[in-house]
Formats: sequence, structure tokens, C-alpha cells
Amino acid sequence: MNTPSESPWWSPRRRADRAPFLKARSRITRAVRDGFERQGFVEVETAALQVSPGNEAHLHAFRTEALTTAGEARPMYLHTSPEFACKKLLASGEERIFTLAKVWRNRERGPLHHPEFTMLEWYRAGAPYQVLMSDCAALLAAAAEAAGTDVLRFHGREADPFRELERITVAEAFEAFAGIGLLAALDDRDELAAQARAAGVRVAADDVWADIFSRVMVEKVEPRLGQGRATILCEYPVSEAALARPKSVDRRVAERFELYACGVELANCFGELTDPAEQRRRFEIEMDEKERVYGERYPLDEDFLAALAQMPPASGGALGFDRLVMLATDAARIEQVLWTPVA
Repeated sequence: MNTPSESPWWSPRRRADRAPFLKARSRITRAVRDGFERQGFVEVETAALQVSPGNEAHLHAFRTEALTTAGEARPMYLHTSPEFACKKLLASGEERIFTLAKVWRNRERGPLHHPEFTMLEWYRAGAPYQVLMSDCAALLAAAAEAAGTDVLRFHGREADPFRELERITVAEAFEAFAGIGLLAALDDRDELAAQARAAGVRVAADDVWADIFSRVMVEKVEPRLGQGRATILCEYPVSEAALARPKSVDRRVAERFELYACGVELANCFGELTDPAEQRRRFEIEMDEKERVYGERYPLDEDFLAALAQMPPASGGALGFDRLVMLATDAARIEQVLWTPVA
């Protein structure tokens, strides 16, 4: 009989190895909750089963069926983010909310990825998105303090969680780390391709603009971020804005930023788009791309689009909580900080 090369996560030996990470996770969870509650936030719980899992081209959902009392099947999905439900709560009148939600993403497993993980999301009605940068700084500091460390680590890279955050725009990062003039190539796939090739990035004949953008990000930009201190990467092109609104002073870019530490993406934050027609247009573009690449598309949540028209101006953030715990505890892979990893 074959003996497994590694004992299961529930074996006493593995539990002993994982116990320090899991105890730190509990302390970080308490610190995060306490921090939000001190600011008057309400913790909410959102349903995981939704009519739409989200509408991003390269996110893959788990699909199931809900049976009516008559036995008729209705397709449903486990959400990839609690975002739609949280924004419905904003439309209903909630003003400051947060959630530590279990979310599911298919086709994802590795040192930083797991099919089921915890997403910390928080929303501030009536607040500019720059406030979320301060929130991110506070979360890094709170996690480090709860874990009893003064440095975040991942695979030999370090960042000081108490230093002022570095701030750099996407265009500045493309220029500094890849020599690419991004804003001049916003509407020109061939120009971006030429500049990417000159920077040593492979470009395939069927790559669209977004594919090239993503490859430059992964190969040239992300590994340089969050070294020594955490980095705010801001002002994404509107085509990469997802659910963020355009900046009023330059509508080529959006009120979107991502938080990086030790080269790891931790959070994605928006000044929220509240235009349902524009949001529908973006969703359709994303689903057309999903169908082109993967041969499938997800339904739109019409209830969400209706709520968006009633939602007040707001800003919101989504942070990979397990990754935050990893960096605060120097864990090498995500399973070390999960109480019950997926088999």
C-alpha cells in the first residue's frame, strides 16, 4: 500500500506545526474586528449562494443548482466575492460595514491561492477612496501587532508594516520597471505589444490589450512592489477598472488601487461606480471575453444593477485575509494559515 508523502492537515504532528500560525490568525481576526468596530462599522454576513458569482472574465466560479419545492432546477453559484451583496446593503441604508466572508474561486490553488478562502471587505458611504489607503495602513499595523512581529515576510522578501506606504501610479510603475509609456498606448494594442516585447515580455498573436497589460504587471511590476515597505499601486486604466469609477480629473484612469507587500497583492480598493448602465456595459465586455477565452459566461445580477442606481457614493476595499496572516506569520503557503484546508 502506498504511504502518503505528507500526513493530512488533521494529523497531530501537522497540527503542532500549524498551531502557531492558527493561533496568530485568531489574534489577527480579533484585532481586525476590534479596529472596525471602534470606528463605528457594523459587521455583516452575506449569503454565499448567488444568482451570479461575479462578472470578471478570468475568475472561475463553483456552480450548483437550487431546487424549487416542485423539484425544478435553478442554476446558482458560490460567490467569488461578497461585493454585490455588500453594495445592496449600502443601497438599503447601511453606511459603514465590513465582513469576513468565505469565498470560492475555481481553478486556483498554489502557495498564495486556495479554492476557498476568506475575504475581508469593507465599505464607507460618502467617503473618498483615499481614506481606504489609511485603512490599509492600519490593517497592516494591526495584523503585525497581533502576530507579535515588526516585519512582514514572504519567501525572503520583507516589508515594514509600520512605515508610511509608498504610493505609485500604474503608469509610473510601467515606466520605471518596464520602460513602457502606458498612457500613450491606452487605446493601441499594437503599440503596447511593441513596447512589451522591447521590455522582454512575450506577446502572443491572439493576446488582447488586457492580456498584455496583465503579463507586464505579473512579470515586471508586481515583483518590485512592497519591498521594504508596503506599496499602493493606484490609478489603473479605466479598461482595468472593474467596478471602480473614473477619476474626475483624468477619466483615462480610475479610482482603483491595489495594496502590495513583499511582492504579494493583498487588497483591491475602489471609489465605487454607481452608474448601472456603465456597470452593465463593463460586465457585458467581461462576459464576452470570458466566452471568447473559456467558452462560458455568467449571468448578470439584475437585482444588483437595480440596487446600484440607489446606492450612495461610496468607497470599498477587498483584502485577502489569509494572505495578510501569511505575511504577518512568515508562512510559506496558504494552507499553513487555514484551519481546515480543502482536501
